[in-house]
Amino acid sequence: MEVTLIAGEMVVHASVPSGKSTGSHEALELRDADGGMETAIANVEGEIAALITSREWSSADEIDTALIALDGTPNKSRLGANAVLGVSIAAQRLFAEAAGVPLWKAIAERGGFSAAAPRLYLNFMNGGEHADFRLPFQEYIFVVGGKTSEAYAIAQDAFAKLGTVLKSNFNTEIPMGDEGGYSPKFDDIEKPFEMLAALVAEHSGTSIAIDAAANALRNDIGGYTLTGKDYTPDELRALYAGLIKKFPFHSIEDPFAETAMGDFAKLTAEAGEVIIVGDDLTVTNPERIKTAREAKAITAVLIKPNQIGSVKEAIEAVQMTRAAGWAAICSHRSGETDDTFIADFAYGIGAHGIKAGGLGQKERREKYERLVEIEKGAEAV
Repeated sequence: MEVTLIAGEMVVHASVPSGKSTGSHEALELRDADGGMETAIANVEGEIAALITSREWSSADEIDTALIALDGTPNKSRLGANAVLGVSIAAQRLFAEAAGVPLWKAIAERGGFSAAAPRLYLNFMNGGEHADFRLPFQEYIFVVGGKTSEAYAIAQDAFAKLGTVLKSNFNTEIPMGDEGGYSPKFDDIEKPFEMLAALVAEHSGTSIAIDAAANALRNDIGGYTLTGKDYTPDELRALYAGLIKKFPFHSIEDPFAETAMGDFAKLTAEAGEVIIVGDDLTVTNPERIKTAREAKAITAVLIKPNQIGSVKEAIEAVQMTRAAGWAAICSHRSGETDDTFIADFAYGIGAHGIKAGGLGQKERREKYERLVEIEKGAEAV
C-alpha cells in the first residue's frame, strides 16, 4: 500500500509493509477476498481523502487523531490499518518537510524523545514461518552496538563470513528466508547458536538474539514442538535457560505464545541481564503493554507501527514502554517495502535496537543504510 500526499509544492510518499507472522490482537490489514487491497485503496481515495482535503491541519498529530476517529473501530477494521497508517506516515513526512527538519528529528520532538542511534539487530538466519521451519525459531539475530557506520561494517563482514561457513558445511549455496537471512536446515537446536557465537567471538561489541515466534510452535497438547520434539512450557523455559547460560545472548523475543503471560513472567524473572521482548504479546498496543507491565512479563517491547495503525499510537506505545522502564526495539515486517520510515522512527525515539532483517535483500539493507545517512547528517549539524 503506497500513499502520496501533496501540499502546495511539497509531495511526499509512504508505503506500508505487511506482516506474515502476526499476533491475533494486531490492527487489521484490510485485504480483499483475493488478497488484494482494492477496498483499502478505495478507502484512501474516498473517505480519507475527503477528510484530509476538507480543512487545513496544524500537525500530524491532529491528522492522526481525526483518522482514528474516522475509522471508529478498536483495530482499524473499517478502513484498514494499512490505509490509515499510509496516510499517517505520509502526514508525518509532510509536516517534517514543512518545518524544514529531518524526519527523525520531527518524530523525536513529537514524542518528547532523545534521539539516538539504535543497536542493529540483523536477521542472519531465518527459520519458523519465514523459512518453512528449516530452523525452529523464526529469527537468529546478530546484534551489533556502537556507531552505526562501524556497526554496519561489522555486520556486513560477519554476514559474509557466515555465508562462507554455511556454503562450506553444506557444499552448496544456502537459500534465503523471507527476511533476507540465510536459511539452512539443522536438526541440532544448538548448531545455529554455535555459528553465531563464533562470529561474536571475532567481533567485539556483538551478541546473539532470537525471535522464537512461539505462537507458531504451539502444539495440540498445550505445549510447543521444536524439531519434532514436544516441550511443556516449563521444559521450553529450561531450554531457553540452557541456551542463555551457554551462548552470548542479548535478548529473546516471544519465547512463549501470546496467551502465556505467566510463562513470560517466569522467564523474565530468571533471565538476568538477557532482555525478554514482547511482540505478539503486546502488538505495539498501549493497553496490552500496560497489562504486560502489571504482570512484569517482559523487559522490552517490539514496536511495529503497522501493528497499531498510526504514528500517533506507535509513539504512545513507546511512551508506555519507557514509563515501564523497558527498552523499545523497532521492527520491520516480513513483507517489506523500500520505505525507510522505520529507520527514522527508531533513531527519533532513541530505540534500544532496530530489526530490519538480513543483508540478503535490498529492502532490508536500505533501512540500515538510512541509519548510516542519519548518522552522517546528525554529525554535520
